[in-house]
Amino acid sequence: MAEGSSRGESDLSSLDSVDSRWVYQDEEWSQTVNDGEEEGGGGGGAEDSPRQLDSDDEDSGEYKLIRTEPRIDPFDVEALEVRGAQRNTFENVTLARKIVLAFLTLGVVFGDVGTSPLYTFSVMFSKAPANGKEDVLGALSLVLYTLILIPLIKYALIVLWANDDGEGGTFALYSLICRHAKVSLLPNQLPSDTRISIFKLEVPSTELDRSLKIKERLEASLALKKLLLMLVLAGTSMVIADGVVTPAMSVISAVDGLKIGVSGIKQDHVVVISVSFLIILFSVQRYGTSKVGIVIGPVLFIWFCSLGAIGIYNLIKYDTRVLRAFNPIHIYYFFKRNSTNAWYSLGGCLLCATGSEAMFADLCYFSVRSVQLTFVFLVLPCLLLGYLGQAAYLMENHEDTTQAFFSSVPTGVFWPVFLIANVAALIASRTMTTATFSCIKQSIALGCFPRLKIIHTSRKFRGQIYIPVMNWFLLALTLVLVCNISSIYEIGNAYGIAELGVMMMTTILVTLVMLLIWQTNIFIVLSFAIVFLCLELTFFSSVLWSVGDGSWIILVFAIVIFLIMYIWNYGSKLKYETEVKRKMSMDLLRELGPNLGTVRAPGIGLLYNELAKGVPAIFGYFLTTLPAVHSMVIFVCIKYVTASFVPQSERFLFTRVCSRGYHLFRCIARYGYKDVRKENHEIFEKLLIESLEKFIRREAKERSLETDGDDSESEEEYSMSKFLIAPNGSVYSLAVPLLDEFNNRNNFISEASTSEEVKLASTEPMIVDAEESLEMELSILRKAKESGIVYLLGHGNIRARKSSWFIKKLVVNYFYAFLRKNSRRGTANLSVPHSRLIQVGMTYMV
Repeated sequence: MAEGSSRGESDLSSLDSVDSRWVYQDEEWSQTVNDGEEEGGGGGGAEDSPRQLDSDDEDSGEYKLIRTEPRIDPFDVEALEVRGAQRNTFENVTLARKIVLAFLTLGVVFGDVGTSPLYTFSVMFSKAPANGKEDVLGALSLVLYTLILIPLIKYALIVLWANDDGEGGTFALYSLICRHAKVSLLPNQLPSDTRISIFKLEVPSTELDRSLKIKERLEASLALKKLLLMLVLAGTSMVIADGVVTPAMSVISAVDGLKIGVSGIKQDHVVVISVSFLIILFSVQRYGTSKVGIVIGPVLFIWFCSLGAIGIYNLIKYDTRVLRAFNPIHIYYFFKRNSTNAWYSLGGCLLCATGSEAMFADLCYFSVRSVQLTFVFLVLPCLLLGYLGQAAYLMENHEDTTQAFFSSVPTGVFWPVFLIANVAALIASRTMTTATFSCIKQSIALGCFPRLKIIHTSRKFRGQIYIPVMNWFLLALTLVLVCNISSIYEIGNAYGIAELGVMMMTTILVTLVMLLIWQTNIFIVLSFAIVFLCLELTFFSSVLWSVGDGSWIILVFAIVIFLIMYIWNYGSKLKYETEVKRKMSMDLLRELGPNLGTVRAPGIGLLYNELAKGVPAIFGYFLTTLPAVHSMVIFVCIKYVTASFVPQSERFLFTRVCSRGYHLFRCIARYGYKDVRKENHEIFEKLLIESLEKFIRREAKERSLETDGDDSESEEEYSMSKFLIAPNGSVYSLAVPLLDEFNNRNNFISEASTSEEVKLASTEPMIVDAEESLEMELSILRKAKESGIVYLLGHGNIRARKSSWFIKKLVVNYFYAFLRKNSRRGTANLSVPHSRLIQVGMTYMV
């Protein structure tokens, strides 16, 4: 007890002026704390002040840039103790561990881009046939500079640093943006959410001023929020589509090499063998990234070494003059000779950069440095040598462009290379599948995808996951694609569409990160956006021109995924807003009195709901339908925040609802989208009760320290407006400024020494009463715990009103209802016995 107190006070005393932030505030805003819980639904505090409410018109009025201390509210206290904006699992790993991680990246991150030499030149020359050596040089020059610009400069050197605490992908970028600006459409954000990972703005400058203006503009415009969300959903849907087309393209291109080694092999045989390989591939996906990575890492290492060795052999044997392709003038000559056909071939050229997005999306499995070092010192050199060697062979053998890679392999090592290529192709298929799993988990946590069962496959690495439903869903769609479009040229075009879609979304989001968070110089930002957007739009125009050859299937699939995500987000937002509007009035609870108009039976009731603020309307339904209510009721909100993870010590945030006699509490259990939720219900209950007991003790201690309060003040007003207690032991008073109170407490006591005896005499009965009150409430808590804990689950459903538009009825009553019915329950991770469950459903007309 005493130890927790000293720790909490020392943490507070360490908060000095360097922790202050530069923020925009309107000039008339007052930092006084309003009490009451009608709007905030918590224990009052700064959450209830007009400047803290999450409303659309929050940023209206005149603003000025000021330095301010973090504002406090009941759900904000623990978050102030978090140090550091970026917490990465790989920060303190040893050198040996970094080498192992770099080795594992071969089998997880670079399988896709590593197998691109199997098909890049074949697809390119199917659009623009090679009529001479200059055409080969021009195509090679295109490939070389595409590799340098997109995978190396854009992703390895820039985009990888835009990670969200080690998490990559479009939703990680969206989460990063949401932490620095209120752009999420789901209105359940609290100030404490963004302070889990503290973000400190720099001293005012031109870049900071621009950043704050962009932030203000984003938060004030509903249209920009929707546009940003749609860009993120579009990018994520393309990643999922990429998870379908990558296995099809990689496996078929590798198995297609049999046509070179065995003359009797036909396309039907290639399809059957590819289907068998794909079934095996998706069947072993459940064994996890780290386990499979240990096995397949050496295979990819051999594959990249083989690429480099074959490239060097072909360069020496055929033509070293292909090194001239590093001169970009050959790209100009290539387009001059082939014009339209050269433009068509851009879709095939992009295939050399496939897997670039996987470098970013799979970042959760490894560190940034391990990915960068492996790519720069092993992957990229071997790829360049491989393409140079193929081009050297094609300089003398123009007719072998349909099987450029396998035709360039020396006869003596054909079958070993063929075997390694097929294993590498299977590994490449896993690359985008794991990236798909990561993106889906992020989107589920941020309320943009129906909840699915997620299995964490590693106890060491937080982000390694497996989603069974999506695994078999991707397998089914991949088999459909392989059986219907068996030509690598048509699949290659579909591949380009999926890759370019997510690349363009990533470019836009990283540009916003540069402006809003990094505060990069505007010329650098414009250079990044203009160069890469123009480049990707040029490639995209090429693949869209050939969309009618069968690649439209991928576009249709991506659109379906986009609609599923958008409908789920729309329905979830509508449901949450409706529950906020229907929440119980605090005046009604006060009128009912401490007994809540019914009988208070021994026990603890955990009422699960999705509201982060306010008393849910379903509690009123429990009051009117149940013969009794538990002696202690805790409103539990399990909430995912826009952060990668939340430390266990900051998991629970407590506040009191109404006065002490009501025995009503609110608890927000916060999780990051990277967190593992595998707690047994008994462990969850133990942690929750311990945190509640610590909260009650600290609350009582703060009351005993209060000596200058108004005696006429009611207990409820005192509990709501005078102090805030964090369950981890920290004490915060709202009666005076936060820092002044703790820095000057000793001075205050010494200055009051003249009247010490009088004060001791007058406060002694109060201290005794406070101790008795504390013991009484703790006794009630213990008895309630002994009587048992019951889970009260409220399932809120929505239906469109009869007067609603037809489209709204269709979306809400059928599409969203179907997704919600077939999604995983939010409390499915807690293995609660059915005998301790009370479930009630309510339907809201919206």
